[in-house]
Amino acid sequence: MVVGEMVQEVDLVVLGAGPGGYTAALRAAELGIKTVLVDAMPKPGGVCLHMGCIPSKALLHAAEVINTAKGASKFGLHFAEPKLNVEELRTWKTTVTDKLAQGIVGMCKSGGVDIVHGQAKFNDSKSLRVDCPGESAMRIKFKHCILATGSRPTVIPKLFKSEKDQNSSRIVDSTGALALETVPKSLLVVGGGYIGLEMGTVYDALGAEVTVVEMTDGLLPGVDRDLVKPLATHLSGKFKNIFLSTKVISLEEVKNGVEVTLEGKDVPEKMTFEKVLIAVGRRPNSDNIGLENTQVTIDAQGFVTVDAQCRTSDKKILAIGDVSGQPMLAHRAMRQGMVAAEVLAGRPSSFDNRAIPAVVFTEPEIAWAGITETEAKAQGKEVSAAKFPWSASGRAMTLAEPIGQTKVIFDPDTTQVLGIGMVGPRAGELIAEAVVAIEMGAVLEDLIVAIHPHPTLSETVMEASMAAMSRLERKAARDMEKAGK
Repeated sequence: MVVGEMVQEVDLVVLGAGPGGYTAALRAAELGIKTVLVDAMPKPGGVCLHMGCIPSKALLHAAEVINTAKGASKFGLHFAEPKLNVEELRTWKTTVTDKLAQGIVGMCKSGGVDIVHGQAKFNDSKSLRVDCPGESAMRIKFKHCILATGSRPTVIPKLFKSEKDQNSSRIVDSTGALALETVPKSLLVVGGGYIGLEMGTVYDALGAEVTVVEMTDGLLPGVDRDLVKPLATHLSGKFKNIFLSTKVISLEEVKNGVEVTLEGKDVPEKMTFEKVLIAVGRRPNSDNIGLENTQVTIDAQGFVTVDAQCRTSDKKILAIGDVSGQPMLAHRAMRQGMVAAEVLAGRPSSFDNRAIPAVVFTEPEIAWAGITETEAKAQGKEVSAAKFPWSASGRAMTLAEPIGQTKVIFDPDTTQVLGIGMVGPRAGELIAEAVVAIEMGAVLEDLIVAIHPHPTLSETVMEASMAAMSRLERKAARDMEKAGK
């Protein structure tokens, strides 16, 4: 033991104070487990609160207000051009995150969870060392640990011409983009996934000319093409360029920006942008924390392997959230946090959820839960699908945003609802109904006979289900007619 090192013994140490970590800590304490929450950041909340979910949604709201004001002219409301004060917008964003962080501190205090700020590293499967800024190092001995260290943006060193370019302030990741230091005249977004498109939406609304480069043949790879198409059409009219099937070969800072070398069909070989955002995914924070001193198993992608109870191959350590695998979503981490705490308390808990919803907070939003047609085909499952266009929704029309649709995936034999996807305004708020339906094993009739308020966007779920049932009934009638002949 290091001289002067403080030693603390607890039942449970939760490493990482993001959504999964603080949820696990609070639930464990509630169940009578003496818990310490350790985090490297000065304020709890993790990447989601400070460098991801929350600040991005704050900026997306600002973008929505700007775009709504501009679009209001089509129904007779005319506003002056918005005046952007970047400093005030940045301050408001920070105020939001700080208030939420203070709320977490308050919940931990009232729940009996101690928070320790510092860099932690495992000594072995029973203890870890925490280097606290300005204080003596601390050694925490634990009966169990829940690993919730999250993830960080993926870096591709080979893109940079030199080390200087890699450290350029003109080339940022999602964290740098959310800092909102300035609004560039031109912005290249490398990556057409949800992070890239959300930030592209923000900077476009704030006045930047946005170009997106995506190496696959479509935006949002892996997402249902029926849902992506309306968004792609909308963004093609907003962004300056969207280059698909295109690779970024190199980035080099020059006098007036960043010179980018591209490779793709009908794409300029070189372009210069004032700023470049690299949004090509995230990687788990499973390195540099001493896991090699434990029995924890890490896969080829750097994820800690876990079972349905969130247990790792080390009987003393559990893992939740981004570090434990895909999908890397805050709400998955929170549910896993509940499961891990309950498992340690001896309760029969398991991460056996049928549906993990996903939302892309662009304009229009995309949201889905359960299986997609593409996934069903890959798994050899026979499914059917039905859609309802939002152009036929009275509420969507009154919002002047009829772009979108709701799609229901179902078992053609049992009519059980297997998946629901939607694209349109507030899709992220509507998708919870789909999650409940899938979790409870609902059939199409359940969604049809449940009365949905009118006029609302939620009716589109009922309407899509009615379209699905109608299709099945027509098929049954045709089959009967054939049989009669």
